[in-house]
Amino acid sequence: MNALTDAQIRLKGMEAPIATLGPVYAERFVSLMMREPFDYTKWQEDLWNDKSVEEISKMAMERRLGS
Repeated sequence: MNALTDAQIRLKGMEAPIATLGPVYAERFVSLMMREPFDYTKWQEDLWNDKSVEEISKMAMERRLGS
């Protein structure tokens, strides 16, 4: 994969919420993220508490393979 510019990262970073939420709610999502304190590291720590390492690995592989 080639290195991405900051502009390309911003563009790609917005494609997912726009595709999932639509442009209006994607904008609202960005607004919420900027307005509220958000600790990405803490969020990641709590994200998969109910899953085993094996389950997380399986989900990652399925996503990677497009299953």
